[in-house]
Amino acid sequence: MDNIDSDGFRANVGIILTDGRGRVLVGGRVGRSGWQFPQGGVAQDESADEAMYRELNEEIGFEPEHVEPLGQTRDWLRYRLPERFIRRGRNPVCIGQKQRWYLLKLLATVEEARFDTTSEPEFDRCRWVDYWRPVKDVIYFKRRVYVQALTELGPLAFPDAGPPPLPTWWPRRWCRHADKPSRHTEAEEQ
Repeated sequence: MDNIDSDGFRANVGIILTDGRGRVLVGGRVGRSGWQFPQGGVAQDESADEAMYRELNEEIGFEPEHVEPLGQTRDWLRYRLPERFIRRGRNPVCIGQKQRWYLLKLLATVEEARFDTTSEPEFDRCRWVDYWRPVKDVIYFKRRVYVQALTELGPLAFPDAGPPPLPTWWPRRWCRHADKPSRHTEAEEQ
């Protein structure tokens, strides 16, 4: 059962896997062209940490011993679903996700990833990309939360020099989010 709060946000975890050399791992959605970080819901009877390890295994087949935790976001980061994706027939109605983001260093090889740990896999492939690339590749309504998570966790991913500079394709409207990530609000952005 979904864990949806009184504001309509479903509890969720997001997972950023790094190779320790500036790249992050994204998964390709089954039967689609989209790429995103592994993520998934937090059940009512589990902690966010437990959900993160469960999702890590369900989505890309890695176990706790395959990763080194580097950090997590201080607070839940939220995004709203576009109106057309809200399922009004459910109770409670979910209007978006609140996510706790985790940064993990992958100790295994990407070739060890598995996509057959559940009967309905989320991904069928994965690849390493440059640090900011997932912002460009993810579906549009998740981009701001990706900016927030990557910005907040960037100093942990790059403890010596800090995150790489913003790429040339970076839209100007995202710059305020990269400099000072906000904790909420899609309402402010609309």
